[in-house]
Amino acid sequence: MIRCVCLVQGGQKPDQLEATLKSALEAFCARSFGEIPKVNWISIAPGSGFTAAKPSTSSIVSITAPHAVTQERRADLLGEICDLWMHETQCSMNEIMGVISDPRD
Repeated sequence: MIRCVCLVQGGQKPDQLEATLKSALEAFCARSFGEIPKVNWISIAPGSGFTAAKPSTSSIVSITAPHAVTQERRADLLGEICDLWMHETQCSMNEIMGVISDPRD
């Protein structure tokens, strides 16, 4: 099973964007791994996340791959995730952290 955790700053993006991003991540995982992920969306309460002593605008997208991924493939996939996120949210590259981890044995 593919797990995908999205940690986002609450109140910064329209609520309907969550469904759009979940759908895009499902399509990404289906295309990249042949499986639909279980997406866990975590919204941090406004004012509860900070970067450099200012309210954070960053998001984290962490996906556990169903199998080991080479570093070269991982870099390509992370680029796709960040591009997808930036396109949908209009955030900068400095506001998205992508993670693709291998499954635990």
